[in-house]
Amino acid sequence: MLRHCALIGLVCVAVLAAADSPIDDALHHLYDFDFQAAHQILNRYIAAHPQDPLPYAFRASAYLFYELDRMGTLESEFLIDDSRIAEKKKPVDPDPQVRTLFQNAIRDAETRGQAVLRANPDDREALFSLCVTGGLATDYMALVDKRQFSSLTPAKRSNGYAQRLLKVDPNYYDAYVAAGFSEYMIGSLPFFVRWFVHFDNVSGSKGRGKQNLEVVAHDGHFLKPFAKILLGIISLREKRPQDAQRFLMELTHDFPGNPLFRKELIKVNNKLGMAAN
Repeated sequence: MLRHCALIGLVCVAVLAAADSPIDDALHHLYDFDFQAAHQILNRYIAAHPQDPLPYAFRASAYLFYELDRMGTLESEFLIDDSRIAEKKKPVDPDPQVRTLFQNAIRDAETRGQAVLRANPDDREALFSLCVTGGLATDYMALVDKRQFSSLTPAKRSNGYAQRLLKVDPNYYDAYVAAGFSEYMIGSLPFFVRWFVHFDNVSGSKGRGKQNLEVVAHDGHFLKPFAKILLGIISLREKRPQDAQRFLMELTHDFPGNPLFRKELIKVNNKLGMAAN
C-alpha cells in the first residue's frame, strides 16, 4: 500500500552546481550509467574538497544506481507494476560490498552536511545534500531491502530538507522535484493510509506534483533530465505512452551512452506501433 514511496528518493540524484564543473561532469556520466567514470571524477573532487557533503552524496548515488541497474530494478516493467515493487522476494541478491560502500557514503555526506548546518542553518548546498541522502536511503530501503513502510522515515526527512531549502530560495528549481514527487506519491496512496501520513507542506495533489516536476523539466539545472525521467515513469503508470515517448526521446538524445533509455524508448515505440495497427 506504500508502493509509490519507493520512487520518491529518486528525486535526489543531482544538485545545483556551476556549469562545466567537475560535479556537472560526474553527474553527466552518472546519467549515462558510466558509474566508473563518475566515481573517478568524484574521488578527485573529494580529495580536493574533503569537507563538502555534496560529492559524498553523489558517490552514494552512483553506488545505488549501479546496484539498482544490476538488479534490474530500473526497468519500466518493475517501476510501473505495484506488485513487483511491494514483493518481498528479491530476484537478485543485494551485493553486501556495495551496501557497505553506499552506507559509508551516506554517513560521510550526512556528517558533513549537519556540520555545515550547525554553522549556517540556511546553507543551500548542505540542505540539498541532506535531501539527497534521505532520498537515497528511501530508495535503498524500499527497492533493495524491500522495506517500504520503513522507507517512509527517510522519505519524510528528505522532503523536510527540500521544503526548508525552498523557503530559503524559492528559485532553487531542482528542489521542486522532491516537493513535486512527494505530492504525487501521497496523492497515490489510499485514503486510509494518507490519514496517517503527513509530509510538510504536502497536500497529496497528484496534479500539483506533476506541475512541479514540469517546472523542473523546463527550468531546472541538473535535475532537468531527472524530472523528465520521473515524468516518463508517471506517464507510463497513467497509460500515456505518447508523453513517455517524448521524454525518452529527449533523454536518449542527451545521454546516448545510457542503454536503459534506448531500451525503454524501443518498448514505447513498439507499444505505440501496435496500438496504431
